Amino acid sequence: QVQLVESGGGLVQAGGSLRLSCRVSGRTASAYAMAWFRQAPGKEREFLAAISRGGGNTNYGDSVKGRFTISRDNAKNTVYLQMNNLKPEDTAVYSCAADRNAILHYINPDSGAYDFWGQGTQVTVSS
Repeated sequence: QVQLVESGGGLVQAGGSLRLSCRVSGRTASAYAMAWFRQAPGKEREFLAAISRGGGNTNYGDSVKGRFTISRDNAKNTVYLQMNNLKPEDTAVYSCAADRNAILHYINPDSGAYDFWGQGTQVTVSS
């Protein structure tokens, strides 16, 4: 069974940076397109970034474009989200997700396309 475990969340001041990691176990990460989403209290889940199985194709949500970078190291079965210039409105629970049906270069911003989810990691940005 595939498991996703996020790490790297925490408390940071506005303008600071964090790097989140998502470790894939149970099957090789290269079998999945991967994505990051977040959800703040009282708000809908928001797409942040996605990356294709080989890492050659990426896509970003408008609210994080230019500040966040998604990457992956399939040899380590890990996907990363580098977050720079963090703002208080970035405060949320951040989750990674895996799409088992994605063909090689395909990525999907729709959360309904993702089959497996991590438990999430809290990111809090203070002003």
